[in-house]
Amino acid sequence: MKSKKPWPTKEAMEQVYAMNLWGKGESAFYSGNGSHNEVLVQPYIEVVRNFLKAHHNKLSVCDLGCGDFNIGMQLLEYAKHYIAVDIVPALINYNKTHFKFDQLEFRCLNIAADELPKGDVVILRQVLQHLSNPEVQSVLNKIKAFKYLILTEHQPASDFIPNKDIISGQGIRLKKNSGLEITKLPFNFKFKTREELLSIPDPDGKGVIKTILYRIQ
Repeated sequence: MKSKKPWPTKEAMEQVYAMNLWGKGESAFYSGNGSHNEVLVQPYIEVVRNFLKAHHNKLSVCDLGCGDFNIGMQLLEYAKHYIAVDIVPALINYNKTHFKFDQLEFRCLNIAADELPKGDVVILRQVLQHLSNPEVQSVLNKIKAFKYLILTEHQPASDFIPNKDIISGQGIRLKKNSGLEITKLPFNFKFKTREELLSIPDPDGKGVIKTILYRIQ
C-alpha cells in the first residue's frame, strides 16, 4: 500500500484555518491557545518587550509565522518596522484589513521557499515545530543574515531525542517524543550567544514551551 503523499505546506496550513483545527476565536482566523492563553502569552510578551525596549535605536522585526497577529499586535509599538509574514493568503488579507499602522507591513510568503524580508531580529514562535527537517534547514540558512533570533518551541518536558523528522502541517514532534533543538544534528545552527528567556509548562501537561534568544552576528 502506498503511503499518502503529504500536502504542500501552504495547503496544509490553509486547511488548519478552514477547518478550525486549532480551535475557534472571535475572528475568522484563530492561531490556537498558544497565541491566546494568557498563561503562555503574557510572560512571552513581557520578555520580548523587554528585549526590544533595551535597544535605544529601535529594531526592525520580522515575525515569521505571525498567525492571527494577537501577539504581534502587542509588540508592534516597540519596533522601528514590523514585517508580519504568514503562508496563508486569506489570513494575510484579513490581517491587512484589520491591522493598519505606519510601521506595520504584512507579507504572504512561504518562509522555507521564498526570500525573507530584511531586518534586525527574527521572531519564530512555535512555527518551526510544524515544519519538516528540510524546511527547517531552509529557514535556518536564511536567518543567518539577521542579528538576533527569538525562537519559541514546544518540547517534551523530560529527556527526548531531538529533531525527529515530520511531515509539515498541523502536528508537531511531541507525538514522537521529540522537539526541535536547532543547535543539534542535523541543523548545528551557529550563534554567538544563547540565552533562555522563558520556559513555561504547557497548561495541557504536554511538555514545556521554551523561548530562546540567539545573537547570530
